[in-house]
Amino acid sequence: MGIMKKIANNLITPGGTLSQRVVKSGFWVFFLRIFNQGFSLLRLIILARILSPNDFGLMGIALLTMSILETFSETGFQHALIQKKEDIKSYLDSAWTVLILRGFVLFVILYFIAPYAAVFFNAPEAKPIIRVIGFSILFQTFTNIGITYFKKELEFNKEFIYQFTGTLADFIVAISAVLILRNVWALVLGLLAGNITRCFVSYLIHPYRPRLNFALEKVKELFGFGRWILGSSILIFLLGQGDDIFVGKLLGTTALGFYQMAYRIANMPATEITHIISQVTFPAYSKLQDNIPKLREAYLKVLRVTAFLSFPIAGLIFILAPDFTRIFLGEKWMPMVSALQIFCILGAIRSVVATMGPVFYSTGKPKIETQLSLMQLVIMVCLIYPLMMKWGIAGAALAVVLNNLADPWGFKKMLSTVNCEFRKFSRNLLLPAISSILLCLFLQITKNLIEIKISEFILLIILGVLFYFLVAYFLDDKINGNWLKIELRDIFRSFIAKSKEEF
Repeated sequence: MGIMKKIANNLITPGGTLSQRVVKSGFWVFFLRIFNQGFSLLRLIILARILSPNDFGLMGIALLTMSILETFSETGFQHALIQKKEDIKSYLDSAWTVLILRGFVLFVILYFIAPYAAVFFNAPEAKPIIRVIGFSILFQTFTNIGITYFKKELEFNKEFIYQFTGTLADFIVAISAVLILRNVWALVLGLLAGNITRCFVSYLIHPYRPRLNFALEKVKELFGFGRWILGSSILIFLLGQGDDIFVGKLLGTTALGFYQMAYRIANMPATEITHIISQVTFPAYSKLQDNIPKLREAYLKVLRVTAFLSFPIAGLIFILAPDFTRIFLGEKWMPMVSALQIFCILGAIRSVVATMGPVFYSTGKPKIETQLSLMQLVIMVCLIYPLMMKWGIAGAALAVVLNNLADPWGFKKMLSTVNCEFRKFSRNLLLPAISSILLCLFLQITKNLIEIKISEFILLIILGVLFYFLVAYFLDDKINGNWLKIELRDIFRSFIAKSKEEF
């Protein structure tokens, strides 16, 4: 593990251009996050086997209630701190103090509104869950604000340790609890364990020790940037959670359990990729905000890597969704398959759309992201009710996918920001798009020839990945001028060189 940490440090410290560091860091964090999310997926499968869709729906209601409060009180301070060019140390204590006050207020509000939220969703069992889950806000509040430096300075090895320890604690506690309790409280205890662990670890891995201090001028300065993050966060919440409110209220708790499970599985790759994008590119782009040619170069590289990773994963999930659900989750989860497949399309789109946000934030234009989110929200509000009433959770999923009709406007603004031609932009999506379509055809034909069980399912994934890379490798020189071969060669040489230094 020590060798791997040092390799990570070398990959994200000065050496080579910043755009090269962004791409290599992206690869590094991506594989670390796969390791991290492996535990989350295994946890999800085990819990889904034991718990019912209604249990997941109750947990979804509690998290939804908490998310509403957190979103509508978002400060945007972390984004503002990362975007700043100068040293941020003098701002940290004031930001931490405001976040603590916010956390206590949210905790109290959550406690008192729990009965009303339970009545709204017609789920009285959710009341105690909402109240207990509020403690997670307090642990998040007291987390060491010094960990902001991990993202600002591209120290992703430390960020991984911070995140993974919480994931591991959640996994251990949730699995242990579900074997004993066999109810929704296993999910609650796992969430609390994860947040407590991250809070504790944040003080172990960063030396900064925050103190209560309130400097009004510092707070005003941070909120000057953060207010657009607040506006964007509210709209993104309504886009990402508004459909859950509709489903939970109109279709019931069990339907919400199906819907949220489908969304989570289908978007797990996109969520991971967008997580990587926001971590790696926002701080890196902030350092390039005054150098548009370099910013454009870095953006196009990130776009290419993002599409290359996300498109085939979405294709794999789309084709194998029925088999995955039947084999790993059980027959009781089969009603979610249609929504799961629709959400796979969203996952592929979302991973590419996510490349825009860091560009707008790093160049001081968060207003554009807010405007785009507003357009998407209007489209979804117009579509979700009629589609959901006609096709249930599949209709709700379709409405969420169709709200991306507003994305061309956002990409136009983004291309203008980095001064990039549309032809050059779209060319970076061509290789992964063609390779992924051929991958889907290959998987579907192969599925029709065999009976799918666990061993065959795993074999199909392995064959699919190999097929995708072989097709992409063959088409690379015709479409992208040997980009894939060059990147793989450089990454391989880098890892070999760093490994030799250790020995």
